[in-house]
Amino acid sequence: MQTPSPTPSPARPRDRLAVIDLARGAALAAMVAYHATWDLGYLRLTPENAALSPGGRVAAHLIAGSFLLLVGVGMVLMNGSGIRPRPTLLRAARIALAALAITAATWIAFPDSFIFFGILHCIAVSSLLGLPFLFAPVPVTALAAALVVAAPHLVRAEILDAPALFFLGLGHASPRTNDYVPLFPWFGIVLAGIVLGRLGLPRLARSGLGAGQPVGRIGRAAAFAGRHSLAIYLVHQPLLLGILTGVAALTGPHPRAGERTFRAEYVTTCTRTGGEAQACRVAARCTGSVLRRDGLWQAQERPFTGTERLRAQALSQACYEAAEGTRGAP
Repeated sequence: MQTPSPTPSPARPRDRLAVIDLARGAALAAMVAYHATWDLGYLRLTPENAALSPGGRVAAHLIAGSFLLLVGVGMVLMNGSGIRPRPTLLRAARIALAALAITAATWIAFPDSFIFFGILHCIAVSSLLGLPFLFAPVPVTALAAALVVAAPHLVRAEILDAPALFFLGLGHASPRTNDYVPLFPWFGIVLAGIVLGRLGLPRLARSGLGAGQPVGRIGRAAAFAGRHSLAIYLVHQPLLLGILTGVAALTGPHPRAGERTFRAEYVTTCTRTGGEAQACRVAARCTGSVLRRDGLWQAQERPFTGTERLRAQALSQACYEAAEGTRGAP
């Protein structure tokens, strides 16, 4: 006689769900678009670097957050029924080696702002720190996520400003780097992904959405990108920079590249040295115009010669005097 089976356990999510690959592919597409925007601004192919604007910084945080949330979900998919030591360690090692490669490459390309703890570094460390939370009670993991996210606003100590502790993200100082994703608060987003995965993946696996497969070229391409996100992350930026550097060599910089930054710096310097704010703003616009008129705007990309510097100073002084005269006129 067949022994009755115990009460069926909830459906366990498969190791890979196409919808998660699609989500990762969408996040990857957003990241490539953001990096392309940064490259265009860095190479002065656009008037300003939109990636460094307030909106651009919000977009960067949302993109990083989506990746880290998916890291947590992926950890549940991979280890939710028990840690698989070999694939888990191999995955962490691959990401850590890729992070070190990013550090080495940016040290050479951008020595003043190289990446010492960017998103790959954060993912590598978080992938190990998050393992115990795969089996802790969900409310405990949720509380830990909230505390980690809040920690930069709660914890402050001078010792945490030491460069060796920048990776924590708990100091007052903001290090100069092209990608900074410290453990606090970002590890909290990984923990939130673990909570989301533990609560949502069993239901997703039983649903039509979880069983679905990508359709169409775009869907299949996005899922493919999601399955190979690390490789694409490593190659896309060198390719973008290489292509856009070639474009910049052919076209030269945008005629108005750096204008907004120039005006802001001009006003800051002008008011700091005693100038009236409104006159400084008018003079900033005027100076930018006359520098372009006299062919001195592009000279900002290199140090002025002595003659160019004297000419630029004279133009700036004339603009300020005109602005003050206009302000004082009846």
